[in-house]
Amino acid sequence: MRLFVRAIVGARLMFTALGATAAAQTPVLPILDHIHLNVPDPATGVEWYRKNFGGAPMKEGADRLMFGDTRLIFLRNDKGQPSTGSALDHIGFSFADLDAKIKELEAAGVKVVTPVRDVAGLFKLGFVEDPWGTRIEVVQDADKLGLHHVHLRGPDPAAVLAWYKEKFGGDVGKLKGRIDGVTYGGVWILAQRGDAVPSEGHAVDHIGWRTTNLDAKIAELKAQSVKITTEPRPLTLPGGTSLHFAYLEGPVGAKIEMVQR
Repeated sequence: MRLFVRAIVGARLMFTALGATAAAQTPVLPILDHIHLNVPDPATGVEWYRKNFGGAPMKEGADRLMFGDTRLIFLRNDKGQPSTGSALDHIGFSFADLDAKIKELEAAGVKVVTPVRDVAGLFKLGFVEDPWGTRIEVVQDADKLGLHHVHLRGPDPAAVLAWYKEKFGGDVGKLKGRIDGVTYGGVWILAQRGDAVPSEGHAVDHIGWRTTNLDAKIAELKAQSVKITTEPRPLTLPGGTSLHFAYLEGPVGAKIEMVQR
């Protein structure tokens, strides 16, 4: 009986400590705030993605589209390298009828890299590429249509996903009960095994999360030995929106932005 009581007390102390730690952490909104793509001309990038993948224009800026809770933002860079093989290897979109969508994309002149195939126990999938080197996985997942995932790359996928969960929260799960990932507002963060190079300067340049207190979050990350590459600073967008932002380095050189809107 005494051992049982001690175990109960120990468990209560442990959960109290975990609760205190969680309360001490600076909140990060449980959504993927944005994905930043390098393109020679942002207006052309916006139009290409709007035409082929949907997305809503934003008053916040003419260089971005909204997919659910996540912005796709286009950064002017005419020297972007292909996304394949970088720490941010590719992005994914889901459609109700993938065969029909692939025919539509082919008719529009979109480059199909891998034809559609049906993966047993998962879903139909294939790969296309935008004109500027972003690898795009297209899937047929009725549970999540639209912007579906960001696929990371690194030598230890489990460690990569654990890092994102620790720093930014999210919900740990298995896509279709098979593939480990973390979800943010329904968008999956997945990881595949492989060597990778830093993402900056590649077609998928960086991804971003939003926090309620940028200075506190950056201080917290510094205390965890996270490399901060750009200290917090203010920015006013052309549409008049004001925000604060900072950059940090994630696993295998993934470039990550933190914003306070």
